This record gives sequence, structure tokens and C-alpha cells, in this order.
Amino acid sequence: MQYLLLLKVPGTEEVNSMSFLTKLKYRFQRFMIGRYGADKLNLVLVYASLVLMLLSSFLRLPGLSLVSEAMLIYALFRMLSKNTYKRSRENARFQAWLSPIETRIRQAYARFKNRRIYRYVKCPSCKSYLKVPRGAKEGTMTCGKCRHQFKTHG
Repeated sequence: MQYLLLLKVPGTEEVNSMSFLTKLKYRFQRFMIGRYGADKLNLVLVYASLVLMLLSSFLRLPGLSLVSEAMLIYALFRMLSKNTYKRSRENARFQAWLSPIETRIRQAYARFKNRRIYRYVKCPSCKSYLKVPRGAKEGTMTCGKCRHQFKTHG
């Protein structure tokens, strides 16, 4: 007669008492240890891929669909990569490229939001924007960035 020997391994009783979804989450977390994960570049790749996928379905362009799928595969490759140094360098280069664009968009939104309260004047020297209250009379302004003085019109 054969007996099945059951050994009690410490820590397994808490895993056995978990629900299916909790176990799945636990296994996924263990799988992702040492892998790069998600970052801003991956997020942009996924969103751009979804937009291209929608465009390809509306415009019926199969080439756009292939590009979209390639972008998704690359995003997945980046997430599951164990070469974290390379992936973080890629993300840093992408963020350096994207940062000025985000800043311009954020500033344009702020100018649009405050358009009733302020008038924005561009410095002729450094091209930065200066805030002038609406109704202010014409006079001389000094740019806070480059210290250039110029006249404004009321």
C-alpha cells in the first residue's frame, strides 16, 4: 500500500486560501519581478496604436492595421524586457523629446483659460510670453527671462 506524503510548506496556506483573481494577481506580480514594466513611452505606444487601429478600421487601410499591431508588440516587448537599463534610456530620450511639446500645450491651455483676465505679450528678444492685465495702459515692460525692455501697446 502506497501512502501519499503531504508536506506542509510554510506560506502556502495563505496562497491556497486566496480567490482565483487574487492568485492570478499574485502570480503576475511574481512573473513581473525583474522586468521593466510600463512607462510613458509604452502608454503613448498603446494609445497611438489604438488610434491607428480605429483609423484603419474606418478607412479600410490594412497597412495601418499592421503598423498598429507592430506598435502593440513593441510595447509588450518593452514591458516584458529584462534589460531595464536600455528601456529606461529609451524612455528618458522619449521624455526629453516630449517635454517641450507638453510644456507648450500646457502653457497654451493656461493662456486660453486666462484670456479674459490677461493679455499675453511675446518678448521680441527671447520669444517668451509675458502676462499683462487686461485694461493696462501701454508702457515699457521688462522681460523676466532675458531682461529685455520693450514697449507694449494698450
